[in-house]
Amino acid sequence: MNFNKIIAPLAIVVFTIGAWQAFEWAGIALAAGGVVMWILLHFTRLLTILKKAADSPIGHVASAVMLNAKLQKGVTLMHVIAMTRSLGQLLTEKDAQPEIYRWTDTSQSHVTCTFVGGKLIEWALERPEQVNP
Repeated sequence: MNFNKIIAPLAIVVFTIGAWQAFEWAGIALAAGGVVMWILLHFTRLLTILKKAADSPIGHVASAVMLNAKLQKGVTLMHVIAMTRSLGQLLTEKDAQPEIYRWTDTSQSHVTCTFVGGKLIEWALERPEQVNP
């Protein structure tokens, strides 16, 4: 179960009740201002990540090997996009679960990531075979 979906609203309610008991209507205004600031910080981070990703080709990463080393189970798709600074190449149908994305580097090595509910569950690095002259 994802406790972040429960903890954040619960913390907002507790913060608002505490602000009301301490300062009445001024406390409510303070709590509302804090919640709006928190939402704006997350929104700004999201837009910054997407702006950086929009400047690079879809599915491109500087080094697939380094991406493979940095990935961890449970990270969000947005976190992976922030690491790669690129939107992944979608390999599955839109809005189908699980979502499979691929990032490829200049040596044609690629990392294929599988996301369920926006969270990374598995990934695989594939490197092209080296041809000896």
